[in-house]
Amino acid sequence: MSEVTLYTTSTCPYCRNAKALLASKGVAPREINIESSPELIREMMARSGRRTVPQIFIGERHVGGFDDLAALDRAGQLTPLLTH
Repeated sequence: MSEVTLYTTSTCPYCRNAKALLASKGVAPREINIESSPELIREMMARSGRRTVPQIFIGERHVGGFDDLAALDRAGQLTPLLTH
């Protein structure tokens, strides 16, 4: 199973949705809460090029946010990414 990393905040509904979708696939992601750390915000932005949460990585591949993750799932492409 590929390692999944989520950059999140505690109040983000899309973060909760991403975690729920991953849980439904049997994945417990590594969660990095950025809300109290400017250093982690900069890290997330450097890795993803984006400012919003969640930012999701499967292995080193940047998937995007929750909408991108859900689109991969609907297209049947999420499970193969997770199992590599």
